[in-house]
Amino acid sequence: MSIFEYNGSALVAMVGKNCFAIASDRRLGVQLQTIATDFQRISKIHDKLFIGLSGLATDAQTLYQRLVFRHKLYQLREERDMKPETFASLVSAILYEKRFGPYFCQPVIAGLGDEDKPFICTMDAIGAKELAKDFVVAGTASESLYGACESMFKPDMVCLYI
Repeated sequence: MSIFEYNGSALVAMVGKNCFAIASDRRLGVQLQTIATDFQRISKIHDKLFIGLSGLATDAQTLYQRLVFRHKLYQLREERDMKPETFASLVSAILYEKRFGPYFCQPVIAGLGDEDKPFICTMDAIGAKELAKDFVVAGTASESLYGACESMFKPDMVCLYI
């Protein structure tokens, strides 16, 4: 069994017409044992940017704390919020920095950029980005989520149908 499957997770992000949706499960488990049913995998960075972290729960929480710290430093220096593309590059750099002892998590980033253009991407444990124009999935249920997303996704969906 992979260390990525130890706590289990399911994350999906999908884009629509000037909007996006990001969703996850709330179960925290240790293999087949359920520890909690209210675990938060998706976190708000600012009003137009969210990150979901699947994988080992302790590494996900540590990585999230580092990302919040770096975003606050960026806000102090630049006096503005990060664009989703910039934040994705930051996450990728932090993950690549720890490539020899990686964080065992797979981030999913979703946000609205300039002129409310939706942005979604996912990464592996060493920060290799996978940009998408339709949807991204992550976690132990990714095979099932791919099928559901491929059957339900239509280009330029309105927010109500995502």
